Amino acid sequence: MNFFDLIKKRSSIRAYKERPVSEEQVEKLLNAANSAPSAGNLQSYKILVIRSEEVREKLVKAAHGQKFLSQAPVVFAFLQDKERSRDKYGDRGEFYSLQDGTIAATYLQLAAVELGLGSCWIGAFDDEAVIDALPSSKRPLALLPVGYPARTSRNDSVRRELEEIAEFIE
Repeated sequence: MNFFDLIKKRSSIRAYKERPVSEEQVEKLLNAANSAPSAGNLQSYKILVIRSEEVREKLVKAAHGQKFLSQAPVVFAFLQDKERSRDKYGDRGEFYSLQDGTIAATYLQLAAVELGLGSCWIGAFDDEAVIDALPSSKRPLALLPVGYPARTSRNDSVRRELEEIAEFIE
């Protein structure tokens, strides 16, 4: 798929079919995330691949009742590994690890579209409740439920005009 068609096709999917995402697809998604650029090539994040129904239900509660988290067959939790980046970059490393994880999550999300899957970026959650639900004490950056879309989503969200977001300095 052409990149510009891919980004136009991507939309937030909040309903999933009861169809599993294969191990091969999960590996492709993880490889896409792993190919994302990162500060110093440190990849200062961790990705948890969550298939457990029990853990997904805990994440629903942690994410203020967003039920579609438990409906997706797999959820990817992106966690910040600020220590990994801080060792090289000091205090600035914490910021770099935040960027690293979010770029990797974006790559995974775009790869999902290419594979015919849907996802939704979830950033609205209680950090401590997510940490309690997962076998890690690292700060959660994003939760990405992934699966086959149960219905077609229109990507007609309103975007700001370019003049509002871009400024040219010549």
